[in-house]
Amino acid sequence: MPVDLAGFLVVVLLAYLVPGPDFLVIVRAAARHPGLGRAAAWGAQTGLCVHMCAAALGLSVIAARSAHAFTAIKLAGAVYLVYLGVRALRDARGAGGAQDQDDRDDRVARAATITSSDRRDSFVQGLTCNVLNPKAALFFLSVLPQFVGHGGSLTEQIFLLGVLDIAIGIAYWTALVGVAARLRSVLGRPAWRRRWERISGCLFIAVGVGVAASE
Repeated sequence: MPVDLAGFLVVVLLAYLVPGPDFLVIVRAAARHPGLGRAAAWGAQTGLCVHMCAAALGLSVIAARSAHAFTAIKLAGAVYLVYLGVRALRDARGAGGAQDQDDRDDRVARAATITSSDRRDSFVQGLTCNVLNPKAALFFLSVLPQFVGHGGSLTEQIFLLGVLDIAIGIAYWTALVGVAARLRSVLGRPAWRRRWERISGCLFIAVGVGVAASE
């Protein structure tokens, strides 16, 4: 039986449309600067490459069958999400003194360039968030194999579907970064920036707690 590409595409698209940790990381980065959003997106897709290789080598099966290994990955991901939430809340508090900036200062702040360190930090956030996301690992372990055919090399089919998943994600995140970048004129204002950082911080913490509490 050949690979069920049509069914796989539907499942992958639905998975991307449901907001998760990657979504929060990428949108928050893109709201600061489109370049940071793209760096976070590339980090997240690099994380999928890690899951894809692990699935092809059978490491995901080992992790899933070991309750201790899976729990460790889950808790590490939860702690990292909470950490990102605390950082966002701290950034919101740090932006409090900017509320009296005039329009000229606001425009200058929005036009500020980003550094390679900023890009690297966003990439690492996207990568770490994805690698420590147990749902991403389970997708390659339990969902993806359902669309693999009985004929041909199992490893080759996993890589085929995995690469397709990553390519779709790149296109989706690129479009999302473009949308988020359009909101920079609003989110760049001190008052709105503080609200956005508080909202994203609370969402990160809530998702982290939800991951830790999940069975």
